[in-house]
Amino acid sequence: MHQHKGDYGIDGSFKTVSARGQAIGLGAQAAALLGLAAISWRRGKRPTAAVAAAGGAGIIASTALYLYATRSGKFEAWERILDSLQLRGDETVLDMGCGRGAVLLATAKRLPRGRAIGIDLWRPDQTDNSPSATLKNADLENVGDRIEVRTADMTALPFDDNSFDVIVSSLAIHNIPTREGRRQALREATRVLRSGGRLAIADLWDTRRHAAQLRELGWQDVQHRNVGWRMWYGGPWVSTRLVTATKPGSIP
Repeated sequence: MHQHKGDYGIDGSFKTVSARGQAIGLGAQAAALLGLAAISWRRGKRPTAAVAAAGGAGIIASTALYLYATRSGKFEAWERILDSLQLRGDETVLDMGCGRGAVLLATAKRLPRGRAIGIDLWRPDQTDNSPSATLKNADLENVGDRIEVRTADMTALPFDDNSFDVIVSSLAIHNIPTREGRRQALREATRVLRSGGRLAIADLWDTRRHAAQLRELGWQDVQHRNVGWRMWYGGPWVSTRLVTATKPGSIP
């Protein structure tokens, strides 16, 4: 596994409540439940104590899994996904919704003769999400000369048809609020990908629809699977799934 040197923040939605605020809220809930468990136990209310203790422990365990996924697990999972793509090293790769560059820069490390381009709207889906944070991480990872970042909408990509050899996306398309918007993002990905090019999308929902949409378009080797526990964002009920496929036609 490649070691990462950058600061990639914490994944999540921080538009309404900051990461610090969410952490304080979860800590307070866990503490309240564990406190209730202790009080109930002393008063002989064993069933109440057991339920409260389980609730508090559940919050702590879910939070630990979430932090593991965002700080370590996703890197391990994406190393395996990138391994499966078997990059030659001279491709042009697009990362849709690159954020602070976790997948973008891991990909760039595999492109000594290629280029990785990341696009994002830089919304608060990660802590301190910004182009400058991504570029700083690129320099720390020694791939600043291989990457480019742009402010762009996934539903209207600023690229010509057939511009990329590979497209990747991690936990980004689900942020588009409408189903039609998410379908449009996938249509844009299929437009800018070259014939014979490969697509890998890891996300929390709508992945079955993505796979079905690609099959309707006649794409080859469409696969849909659970990424596994490394990208459980709180538990198996918030698991990441991966869609991979190859665009029809031969590589030019």
